[in-house]
Amino acid sequence: MPSEPLHPSEQLSAFAEAVLDVVELVPPGRVMTYGDVAEYLGRGGPRAVGTVMARYGSAVPWWRVLRADGSPPQGHEAQALRHYRRERTPLRPGGEKVDLSRARWDGEPAA
Repeated sequence: MPSEPLHPSEQLSAFAEAVLDVVELVPPGRVMTYGDVAEYLGRGGPRAVGTVMARYGSAVPWWRVLRADGSPPQGHEAQALRHYRRERTPLRPGGEKVDLSRARWDGEPAA
């Protein structure tokens, strides 16, 4: 999710920092929805997470956060799908959406 780099005088809100921290924890081949990230944090909602990702997401593995139907971030589908294939993220038949039943990360560290 390419976005503008932060201007040196611009500071991230605590919520934005928390969102980006969570996204950095998502392991390769796994995903969270925007709503999952908000639920994990216990604050915000899918739209608030989406806003953070749209503005600052280029600094983290943005393709690991997607819509609730398993669709890649809008406008970045082709790039996200390349990442999914490289990371062997489970995809649904047809290969256009992530299989959330197999790829969703619950926030627990891998054993």
